[in-house]
Amino acid sequence: MPETEEDLISRVYRLVIESGSEGILQSELWKVLELTSRDGSRIASRLEKRRLIKRERVLQRGRWTYKLLPLVIPIDTSSIEDAPCIKCADEERCAQDSTVSPITCKLLEDWVLMEFRQVRSSAPA
Repeated sequence: MPETEEDLISRVYRLVIESGSEGILQSELWKVLELTSRDGSRIASRLEKRRLIKRERVLQRGRWTYKLLPLVIPIDTSSIEDAPCIKCADEERCAQDSTVSPITCKLLEDWVLMEFRQVRSSAPA
């Protein structure tokens, strides 16, 4: 099944997001995706019009090109996916001034300590 234009736009956007705050040179992106500069520029323009990226003019090896930078980055929820609050039966009653409280929750305390230990043990010495 041939790739649609929206699929290609999504691939370009995904690569721009993966480049992070450093961005990616437009010319590098076109090489990776095997696009002509004309097709690549059209896609970048569409993403810019949707306010998902910004194109910043930069001088690279004596030539002007554009760096594509993400404006909207999807939220990474991986750090809280295992939080006990997400599947807690008392979640609706939980509040700072309630009998069920994050301040006194043993499950939450254990989870935070476990996450802290994991981060600390994986950090370089």
